[in-house]
Amino acid sequence: MTIPTSIVEVVAAVITRPNGSFLLASRPEGKPYQGYWEFPGGKVEAGESLRHALGRELQEELGIQTIRAYPWITRIFNYEHAAVRLHFFRVTEWYGELQPRENQALSWQMADNINVTPVLPANAPILRALLLPPVYAITQAEEIGIDVSIEKLTHALQNGLQLIQLREKNMAKDKLRVFSHEIITLAHTHGAKVLINGDALLFDEMDSDGIHLTSSLLMKLTGRPETDWCGASCHNAEELFHAEQLGVDFVVLGPVLPTLTHPDLLSLGWRKFASLIADYSLPVYALGGLRPDDLTTALEHGGHGIAMVRGIA
Repeated sequence: MTIPTSIVEVVAAVITRPNGSFLLASRPEGKPYQGYWEFPGGKVEAGESLRHALGRELQEELGIQTIRAYPWITRIFNYEHAAVRLHFFRVTEWYGELQPRENQALSWQMADNINVTPVLPANAPILRALLLPPVYAITQAEEIGIDVSIEKLTHALQNGLQLIQLREKNMAKDKLRVFSHEIITLAHTHGAKVLINGDALLFDEMDSDGIHLTSSLLMKLTGRPETDWCGASCHNAEELFHAEQLGVDFVVLGPVLPTLTHPDLLSLGWRKFASLIADYSLPVYALGGLRPDDLTTALEHGGHGIAMVRGIA
């Protein structure tokens, strides 16, 4: 196998529709991996910005003009013929009718039901990241009461909430077991996932979907926990790097804005948030003093979505 000596910069578009479907295209004849499915995009030309390259490639390949595109995940992948740095953008709005201008096949897919094959190996982590919803709810039952917490989460689940972190550090163990069982049952009834914050023993007892690592626990680990889904809390570049090395599925970064949950931590602000996750390989939820109408701001700054404690309605 030839070892690539340089990295090729590439932009890739995750073109999405409101129902959550996204566009995949087959690689045309004459290109490496012809017939494989991938996200539309291509090489960045010398002196070209990533956004300009994205717009040019989508015009050339699909005949559309980008209206709204959000920076997302960046991943490096080594193929036999090249090492590529893939800069993924989520494109949610465009102008024009999609046309396969390079004689490629096009197919709208859902992340939980990919029915085209083969897919380029570099895209496997992206397809998994697309299973993650834009909002990550965090419980606060000890503060607002169990009944109120269940009521709020029920309402949110009915409105489409799909991911919950069960975080009750001060709740008595027996009480926490009962509450956890109730929340997990409720969430699964609505097709949502629940991650247990940091408590490995509780995770082992419960039928949860994964574990969420505190930043202190994250930094102690040398390997990813054996669980389906694993998230991690981060506050700085060192923790982000370690989460990347462990191969967790996503991280929560904050606090972005001042928050009552962590009043002793200095808030990052959106500019620092964007700087910390530039070219980052994992989906990142922004956390700290956020409300539902902050979602667009998080996306504009490279976030996957927002994590909220008090903002869940």
